[in-house]
Amino acid sequence: MDVSDLKKNAKLKIDGNPWIVVDFQFVKPGKGQGLYKCKIKNMLTGSVVDRTWRSGEKLEAADVESRTHSFLFGSGDSYTFMDADTYEQVAIPADTVGDDSAFLMDELPVDILFYEGRAVGITLPSHVVMEVTECPDGVAGNTATGATKDATVSTGLTVQVPLFIKQGERIKIDTRTRAYVERVNN
Repeated sequence: MDVSDLKKNAKLKIDGNPWIVVDFQFVKPGKGQGLYKCKIKNMLTGSVVDRTWRSGEKLEAADVESRTHSFLFGSGDSYTFMDADTYEQVAIPADTVGDDSAFLMDELPVDILFYEGRAVGITLPSHVVMEVTECPDGVAGNTATGATKDATVSTGLTVQVPLFIKQGERIKIDTRTRAYVERVNN
C-alpha cells in the first residue's frame, strides 16, 4: 500500500509484526516532500511508537481478519467472546482489550481482529446504549448553556451528561470519544 493510503485504524505489517495506526497527521513543509506522522500501536505487544514516512513510500498491509463476536463475560485477566455462527469462544487478555472494557455489556457485538489465527484486538460499535446507575440531581444555577454533571453507567464508566439526565435513564455514548450523545427513550 502507498503511504498516502494511511488513515486511522489502518493495519500495517512492519518487521513481521502487525501494527495499527492510532493517530495520523499529514505535514507539508515549506519545501520538499510531504510527511506522514503517525502514532502506531503494535497489535501483539501493545507498545506505541511514533513513525514518520515521506510521500511516495510503500508500506505492507497487515493480513488481519475481522469477525463479529458477542461479549459473554470477563474474568479478571481476560474477556470471553463467542462467535454467533460457530459458537466458538475466544478469550482475549485484559491488556489487549484495554480501556474498551468500560463498554463491554452482555451480548454486545464487537469485531475481533485476528492476525495469523491469534486474537490481537477488538473494535467496538461506534455507539452503545447504557443505563445510568448513579447520577446526582442537576442544580439549575448561573449557567448560560452546556452545563454538565458526572453520571456513572452500568459498567462503571463515568460520562459527562446534561443536567436533565436522571438515574435509571438510558443514554447513547460514543465509544470513540467516550462522550454523551443523546438520551434514549425506552
